[in-house]
Amino acid sequence: MRPTLVSGWRRLALLTLPLLLGGGVIVGALALHTSTPAALTTPAAAGQLPAAVPPAVGLLVHVSGAVVHPGIYRLQRGDRASDAIAAAGGLAAQADPARLPDLAGRLRDGQQVKVPFLKTAAGGSISGAKADLNTATAEELATIPGFTSDLAAAVVAQREQFGPFSSIRELVTVLGMGAAEYAQAKKHVRV
Repeated sequence: MRPTLVSGWRRLALLTLPLLLGGGVIVGALALHTSTPAALTTPAAAGQLPAAVPPAVGLLVHVSGAVVHPGIYRLQRGDRASDAIAAAGGLAAQADPARLPDLAGRLRDGQQVKVPFLKTAAGGSISGAKADLNTATAEELATIPGFTSDLAAAVVAQREQFGPFSSIRELVTVLGMGAAEYAQAKKHVRV
């Protein structure tokens, strides 16, 4: 005996087939989305890296010394030391052109490119006397290692609005100067 089908079964199959296929696609997409490995999630969202580190593409190079904006920069593989210095804003006015690193040297991941400051005949800094934060002009402050023209202007505005500085540490605590820049500047300023 052959089983008999319900009349209109073809019509019923044509109506339910698209619904079943659509549901299958949705279930598959959800399964794929929830099974994404943890390695594919962004490290910053997982709290694994500090926010100041650039995205992980290319070489991570530390540029320090007599450059306009010392810091950590992401550069492409095959870039040269001159590219790292250019990324840091170029040479500062106090850079010693006779003692520059090999500008044609290829960079490696994790490398530090140090640009030396000018020295006097006695071996000290080119500006022998320390600049006073409470009397120096913005132009004078801008020539100090670790200072930018914006920070120099902020020092002058701060002392005009709130009075003299009581400590050079206020460059960090009040004006937000970075630790690396402060380490360079503290040798050249006083209150």
